[in-house]
Amino acid sequence: MEVGQIVKAFNKTGTYIGEITDSRPETYTVRMLAVLTHPRQGDLHNPNQVDVPFFHERKALAFREQANIPLNMVHTFEDEIPHYPDSLQDAIRKLAEKLKAKPEDPFSIRSLEALNGVIKEYELMYSMKINI
Repeated sequence: MEVGQIVKAFNKTGTYIGEITDSRPETYTVRMLAVLTHPRQGDLHNPNQVDVPFFHERKALAFREQANIPLNMVHTFEDEIPHYPDSLQDAIRKLAEKLKAKPEDPFSIRSLEALNGVIKEYELMYSMKINI
């Protein structure tokens, strides 16, 4: 892969479409252009657990934010690149639907609360309204 190439990149629990802006021995620097999968909420080291010292509110990487991604987590992408705000809304909706499918699950309840907090920040950042 080379600088300027459009790729699909996995970062923590999120999946993005981006452009390679730099190549290093073990990572690519990727500029984010769209969100495919919104990051999961909570503690990455204790997945699906509610009783953790700190339940993280995880935001997606921002539009044009750059991140160093390990080489094995970056793959070619050849489809159309969706508009960032639209892709963010779609990714949030998919995550919310998955969480709402388990209305009695404490982790789903807590994750939806955290996601609602993140949504408020997105609405300010991107001047948009997000309904889940």
